Amino acid sequence: MADVAQFLIIARQYEQAVEYADQMMKSVPEGMNECRAVYFKLHALFHGKMVRLSQGQLQEGVDLCMSANESLLANAMRTDMATLEIEQGRPAEAVRLLEEHYAEVQGYEYPALMQYFNVLLAKGYYRLGDLAKSRRYALATIASAVENEISEPLGQAYDLLYRIESQQGHATEALAYHEKYMAADKGYLTDVSAGALAYQAVKQQVQTKKNEVDTLNRQNQILQLQRELDHKAMETSRLYIALLLTVLVSAGFWLLRTKRSQLRFKRLATQDSLTHICSRQHFVDEAEQVLRQAARTTRSVSLVLMDLDHFKLVNDTHGHVIGDLVLKRAVAACQQHLRRNELFGRLGGEEFAILFPESTAAQAQERSERIRQAIAATPLWGETRHVVISASFGVACTDRSGYELRQLMIDADNALYRAKRDGRNRVIYGDDMDAAELEANALREAAPRERLADLPH
Repeated sequence: MADVAQFLIIARQYEQAVEYADQMMKSVPEGMNECRAVYFKLHALFHGKMVRLSQGQLQEGVDLCMSANESLLANAMRTDMATLEIEQGRPAEAVRLLEEHYAEVQGYEYPALMQYFNVLLAKGYYRLGDLAKSRRYALATIASAVENEISEPLGQAYDLLYRIESQQGHATEALAYHEKYMAADKGYLTDVSAGALAYQAVKQQVQTKKNEVDTLNRQNQILQLQRELDHKAMETSRLYIALLLTVLVSAGFWLLRTKRSQLRFKRLATQDSLTHICSRQHFVDEAEQVLRQAARTTRSVSLVLMDLDHFKLVNDTHGHVIGDLVLKRAVAACQQHLRRNELFGRLGGEEFAILFPESTAAQAQERSERIRQAIAATPLWGETRHVVISASFGVACTDRSGYELRQLMIDADNALYRAKRDGRNRVIYGDDMDAAELEANALREAAPRERLADLPH
C-alpha cells in the first residue's frame, strides 16, 4: 500500500493517495507506528491543496516519525513545513528550520531530498534579499541533481539563478540560466504528463476489471452458487487486484526505463564517444546558434582549430590504444582552461575546435597559448609516459571573418596550416598572412578539407 500511495503521489493522483494512506493507518503492523501512513497522507493533502494544513499538523507528523526513528521521513515533512513558511511570508522561519537539519540530511546521501533542502534554502534567502546565499544554494541544487534526470527542484533552481543574474544586470548569464530553466521545466512537465497518462490508462484497466468482477458477482447472486463457489470468486477477485497492482508498478518502471533510454540516446548523439566532449555535429549546431546570437549584438566571437602534432606517428609507433589515451590526456589539459559557456568539440581524429563567445582575436590567441602550454606540459603517466605531445592552433575571429561558421572555419584552418608549416606547436591568427600564403591557401580551399565538408553553405 505504501508503494501504491507513493506512485499515486508521483502521478499527481492525490485523492487516491490519501485513500491508500488511510488504509495503511487501519493495518499498521505490530511493533510499528503510523509514521509512514501519516507522511503519505500529509504530503498528498499538502501538495493536492485538498485542505489547508497548519504548521502544527505537520509538526505532529514530524514528531511521530522521530519517535519511530524515521528521521528521513521527518525531514521530508520538514520540506513541506518550510514550503508553507515561505508561502505564508515567513522565509526566515523556513531558513532556520532547514539550516538546523541541513547537515543531517547531507548524511543520508539521498539526492532527491538534498535537492529539495537546497532549493528551498535558495528560495528562502531570495525572499530575504540575500542573493549571494540564494545563488549558492541554487547552485548546490544543480550540483546535487542526479545526472540526466530532470526534477522539479532543478527547474526552480535555474529559475532563481535567472532572476538573481537579471537583478544584478548580468544579461548573458541570465539568458543562459533562463534557457536551462525552460529546458528543465519542459522536461519536468513532460514527465508529469507521461505519469498522468500512464495512471489514466491503468485506471481504465482497473475499472474494466472491476466491471468484470461486478458482473461475475451479479451472476453468482442470480444463480445462488454454493458457498464454496462464492469463496473461489473472492480468491479470483484478489488475484485480479494483485495482477492490476503488478501492471501498475510495471507501467511505472517501463516509463522510467523509456525516459532513461531517451536521455542516453540524446547523450550519445551530442557527445564524442571517446573524449565525451561535443561531437562534430553538436559542435556545429551549437556554434551556429552562438554566432547568430552574437551577430544580433555585434559581439566578437573567436574560433580556434587545434590539431595534435605528429599524431599519426603516435598511432603507428605505439598503437591506437595509446593514441586514444593521448587524445584523452590532451582533452583533459584543454578542459582545465575552458569555461562552462565555451564550446569544445572533436571534429574527427586528432582535430578539435573551440568557440570562445565574447572574445576578441587577441584574447583568443592568449587563451590558446595557455592551452598549448598546458598540453605541452602535461605530466607523462601510465602507458603514455614515453609519448610527448604538442598541438598547433589556428585562430579566426568574427571581427574580420564575419559571423558565418564556414568562413570562420576556413580562416582558422588557414592559420592552422601555417602553424604546422612554420614548425608546429604554436598559435597563429588567421589573418596574419602575406599575399603568397593567401594564394597558396586559396589553392588548398579548392579541395576543402574533410572537416568543412558537412558545414552548411
